Formats: sequence, C-alpha cells, structure tokens
Amino acid sequence: MISVKEAKDIVINSVQEFGVEEVPFLKSVGRILKEDIVADRDFPPFNRVSMDGICINFNQFKEEQRAFKIEGIQAAGSEQITLQNPNNCIEVMTGAVLPKNANTVIRYEDVSIKEGIATINVDEIKEQQNIHKKGKDGKAGAVLIQKNKIISAAEIGVLATVGKSKVKVAKQPKVMIVSTGDELVGVEEIPLEHQIRRSNVFTLVSLLERIQISSETAHITDDKPILKSKIESYLQEYDVLLFSGAVSKGKFDYLPAVFEELGVEKLFHKVAQRPGKPFFYGKTSVCNIFGFPGNPISTFVNCLAYFYPWYYKSVGLETKEETAILTKDVVFKPGLEYFLQVKLSDKYGHLSATPITGNGSGDLASLVHADAFIHLPNDKTVFKTGENYPIIRYR
Repeated sequence: MISVKEAKDIVINSVQEFGVEEVPFLKSVGRILKEDIVADRDFPPFNRVSMDGICINFNQFKEEQRAFKIEGIQAAGSEQITLQNPNNCIEVMTGAVLPKNANTVIRYEDVSIKEGIATINVDEIKEQQNIHKKGKDGKAGAVLIQKNKIISAAEIGVLATVGKSKVKVAKQPKVMIVSTGDELVGVEEIPLEHQIRRSNVFTLVSLLERIQISSETAHITDDKPILKSKIESYLQEYDVLLFSGAVSKGKFDYLPAVFEELGVEKLFHKVAQRPGKPFFYGKTSVCNIFGFPGNPISTFVNCLAYFYPWYYKSVGLETKEETAILTKDVVFKPGLEYFLQVKLSDKYGHLSATPITGNGSGDLASLVHADAFIHLPNDKTVFKTGENYPIIRYR
C-alpha cells in the first residue's frame, strides 16, 4: 500500500498526449488553449474616444477659452474628420476615432450647448483626458493570451477582437466509464430490496463534463468472461477507462485479475487513504486505467484527487494548491490519510472549512451538503481548529 503522494506522482508521471484540434471559437469555452493569441493590430487601433461629449485643442482651454463653436460630429464607426479651426470643437461619441487636431475630450455632463456653441462649465480639465490611446492595451504582434490557459468568456471576446474565428485547443481524451455489479439497476427502474440504482457512473460523467470531457458509459455484470471480453475491446478503443467497483477483495471483484490477464501494467493497487483505499491504477501502451472503489464517496474523491490532476498535466494546464482553515477539531485514528468532506466559507479574508458528518463512504447524499474535501495527513490523530490543510473543491 502506497501513500497519496506516491500514488499522485505515479499517476502524473503517466500522462498522455491527446494532440491538438482546431474548433470554432464560440465552441472553445472551457477548453485548453494550445496557441498564443497575438494582436493582429494595435489595440485599440486608433485614439479612441471614451466618453460622449466634445473634443477640443487643449491649448485653447489653457488660454482660458471656454466657449467653442461646434464644427461637426464624429460618430463611432465613421471615418476620422479634422478639427479645422482650433477655436472650435467637434461633438464626439463613445468609441469614435479622435478627430485630427484635437487632443482632449470633455463629457457632455461638463458642458452646456446652446445655439451651436458648447460652453465648458468646469474649471479644470486634463490634456488628453477621456481618450483611450492607440496601442495602450497591446501593440500589434503582442501576445494577448498565452497558450495552456482555460478559455472563458473573457478570452472569447479577445479571440473575436483579433479575428480568430477558429482556435487551436487540446484534444480531449476518449473516455469510457464502466460500472460493474449485479446489484445495480438503471435509473428508471424500480430496484428490488437487494438492489440499488446505478449512480456512480453518472457522477463520473458529470465530473468529466465539468472539465469539458465527453464520455461513454457501460455496465457489465459480475461475469468474468464477459468482463474480460468487453474490457479487451475497450482497451483498444479508448484513451482512458474509468471503473467504479470490483477492485477490492470481494469474491466477485474480478477486475484486478482481468487487468492482469489482459496485459495491463499495474502501477499500484491500494492507497493508504480513506475513503478509496482499494484504488487500482494501471496502463497499457495506449490506455490509462483508473479502477475506483465502488462506494460513492470513494469514486467521487478519487476522480477529483487523481484523474483531474492527471488530465490537467496531460493537457499542459498548471494548477495551484488551495488550502483552508479547520473550524472544528477533528479526530481520526486510523493510520491513513483522510479526505474529509467540508463546507467552505470565507471569514475575514480567509477560507474556512467546516467538517460535514456523514455515514461513511457509501453516504452519497452527504456530498450535497459539502463543497470540498480537506486532505488531512496521517502523521497525527487530532487536527485542531485553526490548522490549515489542502482542499479539493468540487463546487
């Protein structure tokens, strides 16, 4: 049995390359950018008016001129016009190009206009005020977004601005999620007293959709020849197989033996943690296999703690560890690392974690009342209020 750190190191050192694909930019939200996005011209591409109002030559104001004849209007989207007479002004709209021979914009709220004359009603203005200078946001050729970043709505706006109608992103792995067990029935079915509905597989589907990975699902009964036959084909067809159940020591937990018979290289089986101790991880030359224990909390936390980091490393995304402060004492005596469910809150600028009491790794409903798992080490049994530990968020 190995430690959580050892298990994570093994998983992260077994990352896969899925390649790069080009997708329409509006379909790229949540994907991992795989090219630097550069400015195709200066941004903004001209001296841009940032307030509705009038524009003047500042020297005239400095010489105490306050009334200016309106010479014309510069609308947003229209070609640049020229202030012909420095004693005059031009009305300008937000987003318009600044007229030639003008260098200062005064907003409408600070002027009064009557019979074609604009009078400035404030005593102080600054030269070049209310002007968004050409190239201030980025010069032509400047990198606006670096690759290996998650694309959000903010990036979509930049992609549109630079004319990137298609963008290169990391390809997603092809994933099959497999549940096993004769006790499991479909969501729409009425289970008998000795049966339960399948839930883990759909939890995993949702956890993967959260990081923009589509997946397929299958359910296989506890029949070793059938398991072996189907898994053999999955190993050739998919980049990743995620299993829920049949990896422990039960009489019908056939998966470890099936994996061995199919030539899967076992990298570890069992991690010194709770929940999720019987976790199996292995690989072939083309496929990574995550065998999660069948208890719902075990499946859930192992996906977050191991599959997520593996995926992030595979696509080149850097992540930062987040920590939180315990709000209550916790006593945990087994010599295992503990992923404890917690409710998060922000108090006085510090993230706090309040333990949630559940009924063990089979208590799926308890996940609804928590936001994250806090990772407690195995070097002590009492964890005090105010101590700080790493967390894994799922909200």
